[in-house]
Amino acid sequence: MGYTIVRKAEIMTWLQRYRVLNYLRSSIWILPSLSVFAAMGTVRLLHWIEIDLDWKTGFDPSTTMTVLGTLAASMFTLIIFVCSALLISVQLASASLTPRFISLVFQNPATKLSLSLFVFSFSFTLGALLRINGAVPALTAYSAAYLCILSLGTFIYLVDEVGRSLRPSGALKLVAGMGRDVIKNVYPRLLPGSPDTMPDPLKRFEGKSITIFNLREGVVLAFDLDGLVSLAQRTDCVIEMLPQVGDFVAAQQPLFRIYGNGKLPSATSLYQSVAFGPERTMRQDPGFAFRIMVDIASKGLSPAINDPTTAVQALDHIQYLLRHLGCRYLDDEQRADEKGLVRLVYRLPDWEDFVGLAVTEVRQFGGASIQIARRLRAMLEHLILTLPEERAPALKRELNLLERSASRFFPEAEDKAMADVSDFQGVGGKKNSRLSI
Repeated sequence: MGYTIVRKAEIMTWLQRYRVLNYLRSSIWILPSLSVFAAMGTVRLLHWIEIDLDWKTGFDPSTTMTVLGTLAASMFTLIIFVCSALLISVQLASASLTPRFISLVFQNPATKLSLSLFVFSFSFTLGALLRINGAVPALTAYSAAYLCILSLGTFIYLVDEVGRSLRPSGALKLVAGMGRDVIKNVYPRLLPGSPDTMPDPLKRFEGKSITIFNLREGVVLAFDLDGLVSLAQRTDCVIEMLPQVGDFVAAQQPLFRIYGNGKLPSATSLYQSVAFGPERTMRQDPGFAFRIMVDIASKGLSPAINDPTTAVQALDHIQYLLRHLGCRYLDDEQRADEKGLVRLVYRLPDWEDFVGLAVTEVRQFGGASIQIARRLRAMLEHLILTLPEERAPALKRELNLLERSASRFFPEAEDKAMADVSDFQGVGGKKNSRLSI
């Protein structure tokens, strides 16, 4: 009863909190805007301190005003330059990698903090300039000068950081790291062991169900798992979420199916537990990490670009994620309450889905590349040897398809023999079919 009261007393619903946090996470303008007010408050505080302690310098006021005015103008120019260069860099990266990488660039904390520092320095310098009246205050003047020097160093760091993050290797590393965090969150249990056996959650309701239809179209970004379980527990029912995270759901398409004998949850409460958006995110969608990396590999394998080395780099990280994923339970699509009764049924991709997503398109688009054939073989054979036996059938099936593709694309015996070798570098690495690493 106490838990129910807490839920009713919430100021914001889960959906409202999700939208606010997602907007704060993806928006680049909020921190720089707040830094303007922070600079105004800081310069006021420092000026109050130096007045109280009577701290002044022997600098000429007119010279100091000229220097600070030049610094302020330079900082304003730097801010415009950084924003323009960032937009151009993102556009170039989206063309060479994938448009789905743009949102990740703007979420980079280094970019947000650097731009905030530039805006803070500009606003602080203007505030220090306004406080020069007959004598030069020491604390604000020195602070403004050192802030500009710090901003210059930060700008050099930002150039290096953005350059690294927009390279294929940096982009893949970022996506792989985020994908690993999502995998750990969505699939927390590790092999080996036996999955918990749960009774059929629908038997006790004798097939009585109602369907809740979606109100507006969009991609399922995330859902409130704990909130739906609590909602089903309070109304003594089972909630089945029909689409999985990452699916596009059109308006008037079935969204939930509710099984119960008595009181059922309101449609409004259910709608407030699912977030929709125009495109997929990695909040609860580990498959999206694979999708981005496969897109990068596919673009590198296109005839217009013809860069199989980028695809090999993508396979390096795809192998890392598959190995991380293959050691975890992927088949738990039910959530029970404290009494052990199943309250929520939802959809998750299984191991075969992930393997097909990670391998199929790379194998098809890179079928004529010896480098891709060797790297894919190395990845599949390595995963077969290192993952639990239950993961092997899907990997062996892909390995068989790879061998048949090599026979089709490489009619020459010498080329076929090269393509049948496992090589973690694609071409040029140590040939070791046993894969002892």
